[in-house]
Amino acid sequence: MRIGLGYDIHAFENDKPLKLGGVTIPYHQGLKGHSDGDCLIHAIADALLGAAGLGDIGEMFPDTDMKIKNIDSRIILEKVVEKINENGFYIENLDVNIIAQAPKITPYKNEIKLKLAGILSLNPSQINIKAKTKEHLDAVGEKRAIECQAIVLLNKKSKN
Repeated sequence: MRIGLGYDIHAFENDKPLKLGGVTIPYHQGLKGHSDGDCLIHAIADALLGAAGLGDIGEMFPDTDMKIKNIDSRIILEKVVEKINENGFYIENLDVNIIAQAPKITPYKNEIKLKLAGILSLNPSQINIKAKTKEHLDAVGEKRAIECQAIVLLNKKSKN
């Protein structure tokens, strides 16, 4: 078994939809990024790559590659899952923190969980999502950014 930890933070940007975990959340701003800015998926991808010892999302999807500009982060996560599967791993469980002063995340937790379960080929019970605030501290608390943390447990496929 192997554990991986992922983290990401993105600033808000006007005139862009807000996506977290592959779900579009109604809000007046989205997240800045080379991709669609889905920092939850980016944190999960980094956790998976880290647990498998396969580097990080920036190596696999560099922000200098204009062919992936504005890529849907679900595609990134699908490719990361393919890579960890090719290396003999499968996901046991995933636990995430979505840290946002605004918008409120709790109403969307179940939809995010179901979307991630589909992408990761997991039972929703293998995924836990927690919504946190920063109590009005730092960029997240001042509603200028969202940050996400993910921890994943991988297991090695048996050689039967």
